[in-house]
Amino acid sequence: MALLVLGILLWWGGHMFKRLAPDARASLGDKGKGITALAIVAGIVLMVIGYRATDFIYVWAPPSFMVHINNLLVLIAIYMMSPAPKKGALLSGMRHPMLTGFALWAIAHLLVNGDLASIVLFGGLLLYVPVQMMLINRAEPQWTPGPKGSIAKDGMFFVASIVLLAVIGYIHGLIGPTPFPG
Repeated sequence: MALLVLGILLWWGGHMFKRLAPDARASLGDKGKGITALAIVAGIVLMVIGYRATDFIYVWAPPSFMVHINNLLVLIAIYMMSPAPKKGALLSGMRHPMLTGFALWAIAHLLVNGDLASIVLFGGLLLYVPVQMMLINRAEPQWTPGPKGSIAKDGMFFVASIVLLAVIGYIHGLIGPTPFPG
């Protein structure tokens, strides 16, 4: 569990370094991008190793229908993390579509995983979202949405999101449990 928590902390730190210590980050110049990327990748690696190494501690049993809600939320999350918010019309006025999509992804995984390691992992990543939004809003209080795109672009990115969900689901099934029922 310690590696899992350390991984989550590295993820948080790597993503928030620029906001929490802007002068220190700026003083690193381009090297700072590499250090930040290294911290985030190390965090992901530690989260995977820590999650897989942690004993299964049963907390609750998710109902089987949650799989369908999970898949729907993950599909919406993929769409929100695509270029659709910038190029489409539906989400063009939203300030933090990628972070909101990430939160939906974490919530979706909390709905279908009832063990302690999953609650720590996905709960820790979910808590990151409002903190990051607050830091961004404080650092950049003035925000103007970009130009509104087209519904056709929204449709294109939605279809691409469905395809990407299928690919991610297939790979997920190869390395872990399949996210699709049946």
